Amino acid sequence: MPLPPHTRSNYQPDHLLQTPDTFVRAALPGLKGAQAIIHAAPAMGARFTAYTVELETGGSFGLGRDQSFVYVLEGEIETEAHKSFTQGGYFYHPPGLAPQFTATSAARAFVIEKPFLALEPPLPEMFSGRESDLTPQAMNGDEALEVRTMVPDNFTFDMAVNTMTFQPGAQLPRVEIHVMEHALLMLEGEGIYRLGERWYPTRAGDFIWMAPYCPQWFGALGKKPTKYLIYKDWNRHPLAL
Repeated sequence: MPLPPHTRSNYQPDHLLQTPDTFVRAALPGLKGAQAIIHAAPAMGARFTAYTVELETGGSFGLGRDQSFVYVLEGEIETEAHKSFTQGGYFYHPPGLAPQFTATSAARAFVIEKPFLALEPPLPEMFSGRESDLTPQAMNGDEALEVRTMVPDNFTFDMAVNTMTFQPGAQLPRVEIHVMEHALLMLEGEGIYRLGERWYPTRAGDFIWMAPYCPQWFGALGKKPTKYLIYKDWNRHPLAL
């Protein structure tokens, strides 16, 4: 008899660990020569949508009318204006009609789409960059834990997207419990994550969703740095959420 299936993936009311062995690929409207892995969506209670797009050479995808953030994981994509993005490149588009992206080589991109909660003008503007060009900041003075901020930290924006790089053995300074929810994609390395009352080994390729007030903590393991990309809703009063 075949052995029972096993996975590290686990879904709980306040968190999700989704590992690559459980990814399901599907077509979405607007995808050509591409497929999507939906990681988080309103169907699970999230207030945003996060997914990975996998593109063949020449494949393309568009974005919805909500604000969106795109981070290139592999390969090269370009906009209709022929602005190209390679691994580590990122692109933000405010609410409204966004450009199409086309893969100039086989590529993967991580996408976050979120309804925008407006304050008084000005409204956010489109921007792009490359993560490696950003100056890292030590988290709470800990040089073993570097943060790179990709979305400008001001009240024009209602989201934050950062990368966090942990040297081997580095860890978050405390268990956190807060009103913000998270999407997290493991980019490099491995570690141990506490989510709620459970402990999970995690590694590059894993996706994590954390609901508001989910207890959370991370420590890096292994012999090389660990890095993840993390999203949170930000800069708005809780009554506006």
